[in-house]
Amino acid sequence: MSPSIKPGKQRLSMREAPLHLRHKYMTAPLSRELREKLGIKRIYVRAGDTVKIVRGDWKGHEGKVVEVDYEEIALYVEGVTIKKADGTPVYYPIHPSKVVIIKLDLSDKKRMKIVERRGGKAKEVHEEEASSSNANKESEAMKGGDVSG
Repeated sequence: MSPSIKPGKQRLSMREAPLHLRHKYMTAPLSRELREKLGIKRIYVRAGDTVKIVRGDWKGHEGKVVEVDYEEIALYVEGVTIKKADGTPVYYPIHPSKVVIIKLDLSDKKRMKIVERRGGKAKEVHEEEASSSNANKESEAMKGGDVSG
């Protein structure tokens, strides 16, 4: 069955799509640096990724993804909040097409496999980040005068 060209039917099919298919709507492009590093153009957004909002009222804001909502097809980004009438802050929903992923959360082995399967170089980048973070910890320990023994 071919997809309809009628906008109303397209909106309806997105609104009534089952949750396991809504996952496909949650993709976002990677930043230029990440694109060159990993060798892929886009990936599914997950909680823990750092994104930059490129369109809308929150344009230019960067933050970690706190929650991914498949029901609403929305992301909730750290620091992107509005105040309710009673003054309590609430996350403002951002559509995944309006963000660019700046930093991927590659702590999950399954996600690394996804990137590698799609022709990426996730393992190299993950090992590079791990070695640089270990070097930073060692240099901080030396600066702090951490004497043990």
